[in-house]
Amino acid sequence: MHLALSHYADIHGRQVHYMQWGRPEAPAVIMWHGLARTSRDFDVIASALSDQFQLICPDTPGRGLSAWSQAPDSEYCFVTYAKQAAALADALGLRRFGWVGTSMGGALGIAAAATTLRDRISHLVLNDIAPTMPAAAHARISTYIGQPPDFATLTELENYFRTIYQPFGVHTDAQWRHMAETSYRRLPNGRITTHYDPAIVRQFDVHPRDFEQWDKYDGLTVPTLLLRGEASDLVFPDVASEMERRGPRAQRTEIPGCGHAPALNVEAQIAVVRRFLADVA
Repeated sequence: MHLALSHYADIHGRQVHYMQWGRPEAPAVIMWHGLARTSRDFDVIASALSDQFQLICPDTPGRGLSAWSQAPDSEYCFVTYAKQAAALADALGLRRFGWVGTSMGGALGIAAAATTLRDRISHLVLNDIAPTMPAAAHARISTYIGQPPDFATLTELENYFRTIYQPFGVHTDAQWRHMAETSYRRLPNGRITTHYDPAIVRQFDVHPRDFEQWDKYDGLTVPTLLLRGEASDLVFPDVASEMERRGPRAQRTEIPGCGHAPALNVEAQIAVVRRFLADVA
């Protein structure tokens, strides 16, 4: 195991934060988090894989320690994120690398693999995301993301996370505490809220077709692994079967005891990812 290093890069005029695990000379893997989450969601799996890979875990602009956009309508979308991902890879000298994306991070992986990072992503892991999003899930997410609650204490935030992220699967008490401590910000009135720009919800309003990507998916040839939470409300079984049949013909692994999305924080899940990435070079 190698210690993580925290870094910042100037990407297209925005400061982007990323965590780096492992040896710089090792095969590289970019790990991209979900819509309202942060790079620190990957701490467990990145630590576990750091003996074999260099892991780069960015905070998407508008989340965590990365800068918020001053032009959310034009920048909080996959076209911009894919350009930023390519610029970050260039800045780090990464020519070819694996990609592990949870939820939105997986959707971004599809978009980037088809556009700005075509022929540079060697292996694509889609953690509970498909080239389409059910209307009910779209409505649910767009409703709560834009109005994050605030709390008097970090413990209250932790309890909130325990409730809304229960579908992620089993977490230890320490892991729930880690989630709260690595994804909160304090408001001017001293109260605590989630660590993202509420304007990220504009992606759903201004770019409502961003998550509809069958055309891009069908053009991919990169080896692809689909991790599906067995109770997922974002990737239905029939859609997962289509992903196995179409485009890159994803390998599919069902993750028991999870909905959307598996947290990749237990050995069984980590082992599946490690095996798939084994020949990243």
